[in-house]
Amino acid sequence: MTLAIAMLVLPVVLGAQERPQMTPEARAAQAKARYEAEAAKPRPIAAHDTVWLEEMTYLEARDAIKGGKTTALVFAGSTEQNGPYLPGSKHQHVLRAVGESIARKLGNAVVAPIIPIEAGNPDNPYINWGSLYLTRETFQGVLRDVATSLKSQGFTHIILMGDSGGDVAGLRAVAQELSAKWGGTPAIHHVPEFYNWGTPGGVQDFVAANGIAEKLNSDGIHDEYGITAALMAVSPVLVRFDQRVAANKATINGVSIVPKEKTIEMGRKIIEFRADNAVAAIKKAIGQ
Repeated sequence: MTLAIAMLVLPVVLGAQERPQMTPEARAAQAKARYEAEAAKPRPIAAHDTVWLEEMTYLEARDAIKGGKTTALVFAGSTEQNGPYLPGSKHQHVLRAVGESIARKLGNAVVAPIIPIEAGNPDNPYINWGSLYLTRETFQGVLRDVATSLKSQGFTHIILMGDSGGDVAGLRAVAQELSAKWGGTPAIHHVPEFYNWGTPGGVQDFVAANGIAEKLNSDGIHDEYGITAALMAVSPVLVRFDQRVAANKATINGVSIVPKEKTIEMGRKIIEFRADNAVAAIKKAIGQ
């Protein structure tokens, strides 16, 4: 038995000894040759129509960049307590809708996977159920690595935008850090104008200008008409519409969300309003 095992193992050991070890330079040359072969490979089928990087095949992503889609949009949301009617992922649902519109309006942009967790205190013993947080260092590390991955594959503009208060400081810090490190190539920008819920001329003013007399914060919950309407434009299920109607709770801050169709239409307007504002801010940031 021992002899049989030795006879099986010996050729493997000898083969390993005979194989020359590759130098770092040889490994780099091999990786480069493999990359160049992939770069020259024709795409075998027509590309799927999407602006989302995660939905593309690697050849679709390659050809989108080759074709001039060299602006990458990086959105950060959150997973947090949003009152008794909205899911913890509310920002991600809105970002999917607004991000799609922004990328298509720009025409030369793709959207990176949304970062769904904001900076906060994961060690908080009184954290709300369903909430998730990254430490500030981890959040910025994730942003840094995502942006660097986009740089490495040839994007020339990387745009950082956040939809929750816990995102803003980290987005700004990483944009400043990498801008200094990269020397502007590629250009990386934090666009704070995107986070415009309560700013002058932002979503709340837009809602009021459309004749909706909301009494902000009157319900005392982490919710407001603008976010509820935008979520309803994605899916009424996200605001628990049917359950709220059944429980006579189909209002937010004194505004009824019934009829459904009216609120959905307003939600679509809010999504396009935010997208238009963001496109203008992005073009200003990159000098277009």
